Amino acid sequence: MDATQIDSGNVAWILTSTALVLLMTLPGLALFYAGMVRRMNVLSTMVQSFGAAAVVSVVWALIAYSLAFSDGGPVQAFVGGLSRVGLSGVTPSTLFGELPENLFFMFQLTFAVITVAIIAGAAVERIRFSAFLIFGAVWLVLVYAPICHWVWGGGFLGEAGVLDFAGGAVVHINAGVAGLVLAKFIGPRRGYPGASMMPDNLTLTLIGAGMLWVGWFGFNGGSALAADGAAAHAMVTTQLATASAVLTWLIIEWVTRGKASALGAASGAVAGLVAITPAAGFVPAWASFFVGIGGAAGAYYGVTGLKKLLKIDDSLDAFGLHGVGGLVGAVLTGVFASEAIGGAAGAIEGNLLQIWTQTWGALAAAIYCGIVTAAILFIQSKFMTLRVDEEDEIKGLDTSLHGEKIN
Repeated sequence: MDATQIDSGNVAWILTSTALVLLMTLPGLALFYAGMVRRMNVLSTMVQSFGAAAVVSVVWALIAYSLAFSDGGPVQAFVGGLSRVGLSGVTPSTLFGELPENLFFMFQLTFAVITVAIIAGAAVERIRFSAFLIFGAVWLVLVYAPICHWVWGGGFLGEAGVLDFAGGAVVHINAGVAGLVLAKFIGPRRGYPGASMMPDNLTLTLIGAGMLWVGWFGFNGGSALAADGAAAHAMVTTQLATASAVLTWLIIEWVTRGKASALGAASGAVAGLVAITPAAGFVPAWASFFVGIGGAAGAYYGVTGLKKLLKIDDSLDAFGLHGVGGLVGAVLTGVFASEAIGGAAGAIEGNLLQIWTQTWGALAAAIYCGIVTAAILFIQSKFMTLRVDEEDEIKGLDTSLHGEKIN
C-alpha cells in the first residue's frame, strides 16, 4: 500500500487514541494512585508515573519496539528481531499495516508506558525511585516486549488463537503479576497491616479513575486500528462492562459493609475496564454486562480475600485489580467470543476449546512474567538497594527522595 493512499480518518482516530491512552497514565493513573497513599508520599507516587513515561519512551524506541514488532526470523515465535533498533528504517512514509509506522510505534508506546506505571502501585511508599526506573527499563525489554510479541507481533500465542483485543494479558495480567512479585520481593510497608494507612485524598482517586474511564476508549477503541465499526463496538462494550462493574462492586459493598464507598466506585470502574480489555472487540454487547460483573466480583475478591490469603502488601492492588481482573476477562473472552463480531467463536457458539486456549495463554504470560520479574529483582538487588531505609520511610518519600512536600 502506497503512503499516499493512507485513510486520513483512520490516522486521525489513532492519533486521538494515542493521546487518550497517554492521558490514562498522565495524569489519570498518577492521580488515581496518588489519592490512595498517605500525604507524605503523594508526590513520590505521582512522579513514578512521570518517570515510567520517560524511561519507557526511551527504551521502547531504542530496542523494545523492535523486539515486540519486528521479524524475529528463526525465533519469531518467541521474540522479534533487531531491524527496528533505534527506530532504524522508520520514516514518515513507512507503513505498519495500513497506518504510518511512526503512529503505530507511538500508539503501542502508550500501552507500554501504562503497563510499567501500573506495576509501581504495588510498591509505593517504600521503593527507591532510581531502583524503580532501572527495574522498569529492564522489565520492559525482558518481559513486556516478548509477551507483547507473543500476542500481537506474530508470536506463538497469537498463532495459537489466543484472543487479546487490547491487552488483557499483554498489559494487565503482565503488570499485575509483576506487581505481586515486586511487592513480595521488596516487603511490606513499615507497620503493615496493623498501622493506619488511610488514603490522603480520594477526590484525586475519583478524578484519576474518571480519566482512566475516558482514556480507555482510546485504549480499546483504538485497538481496532481503524475508525470503523469495530472501534465503535469496542467503545460500546467498554462502557457497558465498566458501568456494570461499578454497580456490582457497590452492591457487594452494600451487602458486606452496609455502605457504598467512593473508593469502591473507582475500583469497580477500573476492574470493569480491565476485564473488558481482552474482550472488547470480540464479544456481543450483551455479553459485556457479564464481563463487567465477573471482572468486578473477581477483582473484589482479589483485593480482599486473596490479598489476605497471600499476605503480601500490594499497596494499591495492582495484582487484585489488574492481574485478577485481567485473568477473569481473558477467560470470559473464551466464553462469549462471537465469530460474527471478530476473531474465533467462543463457548457460547459451541467452541469450548477457546476457554482452554484463553486460560493457558494467560497462564503462560503470567508464569513467564513471574519468573523473569523475580530474576530481574534478584540480580538488581545485588547491585543496588531497592528499598528506602526505615528513617526515610517514616519521613515519607516526598521529602526523603525528592526534597519536596505538599504544604
